[in-house]
Amino acid sequence: MYNVRILLYDGFDELDAVGPYEVFRTAAGFGADCDVRLVTLDDRETVTANHGLEVAVDGQLNPEASVSTDLILVPGGGWSDATEPGAGMEAKKGDIPGALAAFAEFGMTVAGVCTGGMLLARAGLLEDRPAITHHSALSDLEDAGAEVRDARFVDDGDVLTAGGVTSGIDLALHVVEREFGSDIAAKVAREIEYDRRKESSSAVEIERTDG
Repeated sequence: MYNVRILLYDGFDELDAVGPYEVFRTAAGFGADCDVRLVTLDDRETVTANHGLEVAVDGQLNPEASVSTDLILVPGGGWSDATEPGAGMEAKKGDIPGALAAFAEFGMTVAGVCTGGMLLARAGLLEDRPAITHHSALSDLEDAGAEVRDARFVDDGDVLTAGGVTSGIDLALHVVEREFGSDIAAKVAREIEYDRRKESSSAVEIERTDG
């Protein structure tokens, strides 16, 4: 079973999370051995997203209890104003970046969609690594030490990042293809009526040589 956990917080962008969620759920319907759940770090029943959507969560996630998790996906939203709920506030608080660093220590794959990638950067996971985030935060990503790429999404093995909002769907379809094959990924894209970008222009998949 490939276990995906989408880590929510108040102020996250709806599509950053719901797009990938639908991709993984649809993949499971086509036979992928995949389970996806919406989770939070704190014990709560709902989260309020950036545009006011209230989302029920499936449970709480912490590093000690998440050893069976394969992929942690973090949505973005609200990066520019740390006084309002969103990624900027979460970066300032530090709980999510700290948890992401711990998740990485457990050997999990970590993905950031949109400015969720900045929470990965704040966790120290993107230094000297290729990455992308929403165009509004590219200078912040560069200042964090990442190698900024002009790409729809970037696959650097155990760390993936996507540019923003709809690119999270491309990232999720890429993960489905990587883990379960091109046939299931194609079926998912057709089912959700999504026109995938060509990999040659939309994705940078990095083959790491430093072990």
